[in-house]
Amino acid sequence: MTKLRVGIAASGRFHLLDLARELDALGVEVRFYSYVPRKRAETFGLPGRCHVALLPFLFPLVALERLLPRLFPHITERLRCWGLDIVTLLRMRHCEIFICMSGMYVHAARYAKWRYGARVILHRGSRHILSQRDILARLPAAKQVTSFSVRRELQGYAIADKIAVPSTQVAESFAPCPEHACKLFLSPYGVDLDQFPLWTGTLPSKRTLLFVGQWSYRKGVDILGAAVEAMDGVQLTHVGAVVDAPFPKHPRFVHYEPVPAWELKKFYGAAHVFVLASREEGLALVQCQALASGLPLVCTDRTGGSDLASLGLSRLIRVVPADDAGALRRALAEALDDAIDKTGVPSITETERQALSWRRYALQHLQLMNEMLQPLRSSTEPPRSCYAPSVASRSCYAPSVASGDARQQ
Repeated sequence: MTKLRVGIAASGRFHLLDLARELDALGVEVRFYSYVPRKRAETFGLPGRCHVALLPFLFPLVALERLLPRLFPHITERLRCWGLDIVTLLRMRHCEIFICMSGMYVHAARYAKWRYGARVILHRGSRHILSQRDILARLPAAKQVTSFSVRRELQGYAIADKIAVPSTQVAESFAPCPEHACKLFLSPYGVDLDQFPLWTGTLPSKRTLLFVGQWSYRKGVDILGAAVEAMDGVQLTHVGAVVDAPFPKHPRFVHYEPVPAWELKKFYGAAHVFVLASREEGLALVQCQALASGLPLVCTDRTGGSDLASLGLSRLIRVVPADDAGALRRALAEALDDAIDKTGVPSITETERQALSWRRYALQHLQLMNEMLQPLRSSTEPPRSCYAPSVASRSCYAPSVASGDARQQ
């Protein structure tokens, strides 16, 4: 028996560490290239044998970015991408599949194809870069997409054999570019169910909404703030960094600085409803965490919430149009009333929680990889130990151009 060899490259942890951990558990030979320290990666369950350290080679760049994040941001962005790309290329070992984050890796992906004949799966978490650029361009105060990012993203789309996206609304944004859309692979993200158990404790007496993420215009916080201000007797708790939008100076808005992921469960247990008002986002992992913890979700149609609903969780999710404060307010009021009426009743079953697991996500990728490699395998090749059973929920998505021009959305 020979194992499928997969290289996975990410700057930090992201969701690719979870994918690497689950693929290893399924019998795949995984190498995870990242500047996440080995000991920290092991705390998230990744075996040490899978970890390939990049931090010793990139420490000056990481330190510069962490200590002086706003000093020469465009130069830092270029140095980070080039450094990650080249160091990953130099440390790369034989692989048949190379998985990497879009925008970060161009030369490493090309090298994997040239040197090892590997198939490349590019992970794009947000909308097509041209759609993302145009949406943010309409918000002058928001942090903008750089021309460097646009160029790197488009180069990555061209190199990739498959482009993995987490939600239908991301897939639809690729429609104006059929040469990219035909490569799409749709699979919603998962969650660590052990880290986010179902909350069974007492809920707060005050009607509480929770938002976890950057306080930014991209996340639609101006719309969220307007919706909450129009509601009576409601408190919004925010956990995350304040970026390019001012945080309301009002006692009904409570702010907490970013906390480690494993500390978020206490915030999920202290709220009635989770809300995400993003204007542009692929699929926020915090939505999966909130649902797994038993929180109902109110989100916009630009967050991937609809795809989570398709996993059998539609009764827990309300989706409203982006940039519509009135619709958001009404949905929040309904969700709060429903949550309070059902206090003490489990909001999600264990079967429904399993649909959110990272194991489901890894199985879908494993089936895709077997399909990608099947034409290369001769009838005499020995069987591989990583065979994945059929996963009906896995889907490949190639929208037609008729489904809408993302540049005008």
